[in-house]
Formats: sequence, C-alpha cells, structure tokens
Amino acid sequence: MSTTDDSSAAGDATGPVNLNAQFNAGDQAYILISAAMVLMMVPGIAFLYSGLARRKSALSQIWVVMMSFSVVVFQWYFWGYSLALSPTATNGFIGNLDRFGLRHTLGEQSPGSPLIPELLYSFYQMQFCAVTAALVIGATAERGRVIPGMVFVFFWATLVYCPIAYWTWGANGWAFQYGVLDYAGGGPVEIGSGLSALAYSWVLGRRNEKMMLNFRPHNISLITLGTILLWFGWLGFNGGSAFGANLRAAMACWNTCLTAMFAAMTWCLLDFRLAKKWSLVGWCSGTISGLVAATPASGLITPWASIALGVVAGVACNFGTKVKFMIGIDDALDVFAEHAIGGIVGLIFNAFFATDEVIGLDGVNMGVPGGFLNREWRLIYVQIAFIVACSAYAFVVSAIIAKLIDLIPGLHLRASSEAELLGMDDDQHGEFAYDYVEVRRDYLAWTPAEKDPKENGVVIIPQHGIEGHQDLANNSQLRGGSSSGNSAPATPPNEQVEKIAGVPPSQ
Repeated sequence: MSTTDDSSAAGDATGPVNLNAQFNAGDQAYILISAAMVLMMVPGIAFLYSGLARRKSALSQIWVVMMSFSVVVFQWYFWGYSLALSPTATNGFIGNLDRFGLRHTLGEQSPGSPLIPELLYSFYQMQFCAVTAALVIGATAERGRVIPGMVFVFFWATLVYCPIAYWTWGANGWAFQYGVLDYAGGGPVEIGSGLSALAYSWVLGRRNEKMMLNFRPHNISLITLGTILLWFGWLGFNGGSAFGANLRAAMACWNTCLTAMFAAMTWCLLDFRLAKKWSLVGWCSGTISGLVAATPASGLITPWASIALGVVAGVACNFGTKVKFMIGIDDALDVFAEHAIGGIVGLIFNAFFATDEVIGLDGVNMGVPGGFLNREWRLIYVQIAFIVACSAYAFVVSAIIAKLIDLIPGLHLRASSEAELLGMDDDQHGEFAYDYVEVRRDYLAWTPAEKDPKENGVVIIPQHGIEGHQDLANNSQLRGGSSSGNSAPATPPNEQVEKIAGVPPSQ
C-alpha cells in the first residue's frame, strides 16, 4: 500500500516498514535497466554531433554534451524534479518545491505509475531531461562558447523543460487534464529540444559562410556509432515509459524499431533520387527521425500504424532540413528538422491511430480511450493545441534566456571569428579529438611556397596558428637547436629571421 505518513514517505529505510513490499521487483529492475539505457543516449548524441561537425570542433561537441549531463544531474536533484513532476502541485503550469532535493521520494508510488516507487521514477525521468538538454546544446556547433552554453542549460532546464514536462505528465498539468496523448515526450523532449535549439542558433548567429565551402561531416563512422547508441537507448526511452515489464513495453519496443527502420529506408530513397548514391548519413538521419516520431506514439498505436508513421516521418524530416535555409537560421545539426518535426508528426498520428487496446497493455490504463479509432474526434484539435503551445513556449523562452545570458559581460555566447577559424577544440579546450589535428589545425597559417628563393643566411620560420606553438618554433630556431642531437649552425640575428604568413615571431 502507499503511505502518506512523513516518516515513511520520506523513506525511513531503517524503520519497520518495508518500502519495497508494494512494488514488483521485476518492474523495478526493468526501469533501472531502462534508465541506464537512456543514459547511454547522452554519449550517443555526443558521438553523433562530433561526427557531424568538422574535425577542428569534434571534441568540443563531445564536451558540451557530456558537461550538459553534469549540469542536469545537479539541476534535477536540486529542484528540477520537483518543478517538473511534483505530485502535490495544484496549478496547471509548473510544479512546486515539495520534492526539493528529492524530499519525500522513497516509499511513495510514483506520480507516473503505481508500478514503481517515486525514487526510481525521478531517476528515470532525469535521464529524459539530460537527453533533451544534450540535444539542445548541439546548437553551439563550431561557433559557440561552452561555459555560457552550460549556464543556458541550467536555466533552460528550469524554465523550459520543467514546465512543459509538468504540462504533459503532471497530475494537474493543463495538457494532461485536457486529454493530450503524449506517450514518452513528443512535447517536452522532441519539440522542446528542436525549437529550443533553433532559438539558440538564432541568437548565436550563423557560422562564417567563407568557412563553409564544401562542408561535410568529418567522421561518418562516429555518426553511425552515435546512431546505434541512440537506437539502443531509445528502447529504454520508449519501452521504459510503460513503467513496468509488461506487454505495453514490448509493443513500444516493436513500434520503435518499425518506425525507425521504415523512416531510414524512406530517407535513403529520397537521398538516392538526387545523388544516385546510397548514403549512410541518410540512413542514420532517417533512423533518428523515426525514433523521434515513435517517442510520443510507440506506446499508443498499433504496429501497422507505426510503419505508416515511419514513412511519413522520413519524408517530413527529410524535407524539413530545408527549413533552416528558408528562415536563415543556421541550425547546424538539424535538431529542428529531426526532432521538432518528427515529434509533431508523432503527436498528430496519435490523434488518428492511438487505440485503447494498446494503451491498456500495461495493466494500469485499461479503458483509456485513444483517438479516431476510438471515436475520440476532439483529439485532433487537442493535439494541435498542445503542439502550438509547446513550440511557441520553447522557442520564445529559450531565445529570451539565450539573449539575456549573451548580454552578461563575460558570458557572450559567440566565439570570435578567429576562434571559429581556429576551431572550438583549440580555442575552448586546448585538446583535440585526433592527434594529427594539432599539426593541420590551421592549414592556411603554414608557410606557403614562394617562387623567389631567399638570400643566403635567411632563416624561414613556419607560422603556426597558436601563439604558444609559434613561440616554440621561434625559440627553437633562435637557439639553433636540433631535435636530432646534431650540432646546428649559428642562427642569424633577429633581423635576419624572416616570417612569411603574416604572424610576427614572438620576441
């Protein structure tokens, strides 16, 4: 039974009450494993984004994604869970601070399902917020400073993710009360990430177009690895949202794979019609668009509807990649096209194909009606209203947060043009994803060939893009040292040392 006494609700684990007695150990084990699977999506996103970026900013994308997870763990423990899913909140828009610091979360049944305890539910839901934040922060790609991005993540999780999550899953959230059907996060996760990333990209500004010539993803193997990790984690994301080891979880996993693979095939065919080549990046993009579309729908619709959803999502997200050119916002990693559009398609499908026979497979929500298949005609405008509200709120509030942070001295979002040319790895981290990048990081800064030979006695010092490396080169030449250990001829005075590429040797 569930208890409301503070001594047990707060989880007096040394007391006489066995807080585990009311819960099934198998259900708890399944959700713990699902939470770990969802956590794997964070490095999956990191590898995906790293592969999509250019080589000189590959490590930075991994850093911002992984550090955003650190920020979210603190934010969710501190007040994020309480603001997003506190069961005692009475308004329709955001939770209260009753669960601040995970107070009263041990022995209670979770607000999401009576099958699992609230402590486990809060941990599982933390992974959802972490994945969403990781998706959003990819908007820093190749021109954003990382520390302002982390400040943004904290306030974004508090003011954007938590309210939308409460609308959707909170017992008194307005969308939940309105009858919105959103199984695993089409609103909070997919629309929230897509529109927030678009807003951040808008405030950040476009990358330098002169640097974008012949731009392609630098490592397709990393993109594929990230996609596979995401697919694996998504089975915990969607399967675990049944909150128990039950038939609904199995149906959600089946639907997730069906939607993802039909979207992948659709995307590949669309790309082939233009390039007459079979693109692995296209397969990865299609797979992700299908996984996104399955998020709000996989636990609500039948397998045959999931096949149709995969085809529609593949088409919609593929053409959605053109939107950023139409509106002039440099959404470098297509977060809007993949996640916002995919989430919208999945939510619309719920209005037509959600059915009570699938919803009731968890043994808890039996009798809950679906959409058109259950003659719930009103669900179409309910779903549309939810989509519009989530989209507008996520974009506007994210843009305001980003702009306010950008106005704070020392927290400017955008790196300098010189830093962008050098690469975020070098400028922000001083580390590189690949050991040979340090040698080639600034190709144009190396000493170019000249047709006229130099006079005898003139020492040519190669010009490097990093001041510290330039100092090493200058000092080595001026000392007349040699890495081979052989004696070197005396180096002429400084006035005889000639630089070529426009970067003066350090004195």
